[in-house]
Amino acid sequence: MNKDLSTLISSHRLSVSAQEIVNRFINHLKYTQGKDQFSATPLDCYQSFANAVSDLMLDRWLQTQPTVYRKHGKRVYYLSLEYLIGRSLSNAILNLDIGREAQTGLKQMGFDLSELEELEWDAGLGNGGLGRLAACFLDSMSTLGIPAYGYGIRYEYGIFRQHVHNNEQIETPDNWLRYGSVWEVAHPEHLFPVFFGGHVTADKNDDHRPHVHWHHNETVMAMAYDYLVPGYRNDYVNTLRLWSAKASRDFDLRYFNEGNYIDAVAGKNHSEMISKVLYPKDDTISGKELRLKQEYFFVSATLQDILRRFAKKFDDLRQFPDQAAIQLNDTHPAIAVAELMRLLVDVKRLDWATAWDITQNTMAYTNHTILPEALEKWRIDLFERLLPRHLQIIYEINQRFLDRIRLDGVSDNDTLRRLSIIEEYPVRSVRMANLAVIGSHQVNGVSELHSDLVKTRLFPEFNHLFPERFTNVTNGITPRRWLMLANPALSALISEAIGDDWKNDLNKLEDLRAVAGDGAFLDQWAKVKMANKLLFIKHIADCYHHQIDPDSIFDFQAKRIHEYKRQLLNALHILHLSVRIKSGKAHGMVPHTFFFSGKAAPGYFAAKLIIRLICALGEYIIKDKQLARLINVIFLPNYRVSLAEQIMPAAELSQQISTAGTEASGTGNMKFALNGALTVGTLDGANIEIRQAVGADNFFLFGMTEAEVEHLKAGGYHPYDLMHRQPDLQAVFDFINDDMLSPMQPALFRPLVELLLYQGDQYCIIADFADYARVMKEIDAVYHDQKTWNRMSILNVAGMGRFSSDEAIRQYARKIWNVSVPVGALSFSAPAPANMPERSGI
Repeated sequence: MNKDLSTLISSHRLSVSAQEIVNRFINHLKYTQGKDQFSATPLDCYQSFANAVSDLMLDRWLQTQPTVYRKHGKRVYYLSLEYLIGRSLSNAILNLDIGREAQTGLKQMGFDLSELEELEWDAGLGNGGLGRLAACFLDSMSTLGIPAYGYGIRYEYGIFRQHVHNNEQIETPDNWLRYGSVWEVAHPEHLFPVFFGGHVTADKNDDHRPHVHWHHNETVMAMAYDYLVPGYRNDYVNTLRLWSAKASRDFDLRYFNEGNYIDAVAGKNHSEMISKVLYPKDDTISGKELRLKQEYFFVSATLQDILRRFAKKFDDLRQFPDQAAIQLNDTHPAIAVAELMRLLVDVKRLDWATAWDITQNTMAYTNHTILPEALEKWRIDLFERLLPRHLQIIYEINQRFLDRIRLDGVSDNDTLRRLSIIEEYPVRSVRMANLAVIGSHQVNGVSELHSDLVKTRLFPEFNHLFPERFTNVTNGITPRRWLMLANPALSALISEAIGDDWKNDLNKLEDLRAVAGDGAFLDQWAKVKMANKLLFIKHIADCYHHQIDPDSIFDFQAKRIHEYKRQLLNALHILHLSVRIKSGKAHGMVPHTFFFSGKAAPGYFAAKLIIRLICALGEYIIKDKQLARLINVIFLPNYRVSLAEQIMPAAELSQQISTAGTEASGTGNMKFALNGALTVGTLDGANIEIRQAVGADNFFLFGMTEAEVEHLKAGGYHPYDLMHRQPDLQAVFDFINDDMLSPMQPALFRPLVELLLYQGDQYCIIADFADYARVMKEIDAVYHDQKTWNRMSILNVAGMGRFSSDEAIRQYARKIWNVSVPVGALSFSAPAPANMPERSGI
């Protein structure tokens, strides 16, 4: 590049002012959207404003990347199949610290920021806690100034949009990219081939070393799209790079000329299916094949990109672990272990021992579940058909590992079978979790309880062999989105009471303890909560036409619908309350609005039936004036980040009621507590640490412990007999069996009864019901004393400092990645030298 042009580019920066935003808005409206004051639609105005904000972020990004490049530092590469990033506009304005300028500029043009924000669709890149955690972690890495890339897939349709019709979940495509995305930067120059299928041959080179050839029979191209991740008020911007599948050949002209128009584009459609939808149903062979293809597709493109970036500065691959830390977010990217070995051995021609040392010292694995069904296994026949070379590599990794531990004294065949990557029975399969553990230098769980269970229940043999490999990093959430952005009124009140230091160090919320008993502050706290409830009531009325009592307890269970999360326990208790009210036993009951929100997997029959039960219960109650006076049940469809941002500030009670020992951590529990909701929960996941942090007296505990659950099941659990010893619970089942909720569809909810009473009640709903009913009565009693309730709410917020994702990332940096966290203010405003290599940091 011409030296004068390089100097001009590197020295040019946009000013941060209302006028700059206005100028760039007009520029984009005219020259990007091609509109004027007569033809511009509201969407055009949103996109023009978002482009103006994006320009300011791009300016900082183009300053950050060369600065990082010059420092020769280690980068973190975070591999995740999900990123639930939500909306980008409001987050960018907050983190870039341009709120005042943005509001002023929009006011000059006659726009309202909140109206423009509502025109942005949530990015369809994730489903639940796994993806939201990844998004929080990227936010924290940018805020802490840690050089990082997130890597994933640019799903065209996301998971699905959830509608409720006749009380049933209906799935429709989430076409979130219908109008494109202002926030992505396409990089067609970063296009990598990803291979599938075929067969493998081997020969020997002149050095007599075997040389393996993978004769693939399918090629898909991976094209990069970058989303920018700004840090909070530090001008530091990292990158989320997402891969979109492109056909290696778009169009077969021969078929077209023959009139075979479908076959002419069949290859393109087949290839690009890989990045169409997040989590295709995998209850068919074709669904399983597509899922495995997705996982390998993004891992292969990612590793090729990382090696490309490394090769621009370094020649010796043995330095790779000093320059790259690769974090596998769950088992989805675990194929990275075999793929990096393939690239190092087959492509870079390293010997096996050197390649394995590099791979193991680069990779780290986060486990997110101990539920057997969530630990991925791939049938050998499928694996061999799609990735024959990788299966060979996995066999080799496995054989060398087993040979090594035999030499170390492991001889018991049962132990060797459990440690093996290959599961022999009932179907020969590749255990991806075992591959991740063997191929990583560190394995972490995501809460103290979960990490203990990973070591003692999930991987006890691995922990015995490699105790130093296992550690804990409790999950966290970004306070930028989940308090400052979601709850500006509470944020302002907190700052008024204790100053602004908490915005950079969430542990400073501890200072709220000093004012938790102050009468005037308690009154202000209550006013903010009521104002948030009224805002939410308006939102619900506008969107769903529900009428809600603002003086009722706002009680939320908002999370993925799954049996282990026990929305069914919550629903049974509401039925129990209904029976009490109809029996004239409602004395002391506080009006309650029970909100549910969450998606069920399309093929998950029980979860979808639970949604039907909840919706039917809401319909039944609203038709009965005696019930409707005290209880209300509302299911909010299409749970997503933007809806969660409305929910959290209004919530007063947070339902975290999973069976002890099933939830790895949870982050919804943290979001609710950070916004002042009190928690009713079990000793599961991060609930345990939250209870410790906020104080046992400020947490409504019920239910068995993990050890008690195990003991109950080991000793013989008979839920039917237990139900008959609880008259209140028996009345609930009588109510369901009498088809009161489904008079036109007899026995509709019979499968749920069967699950609980005759199929073992896997998640101990019957066993925990009585204690749950007890604690819910206790909650009513406390809520009557609003001063006590609000004091407990303040103390919950005060104790949430340790659950910032900033703290979690500091622990990853120290325990796992071996990267330093910059101290003090970060500045990346200095221009790069004019002779900086072109696109050096990208």
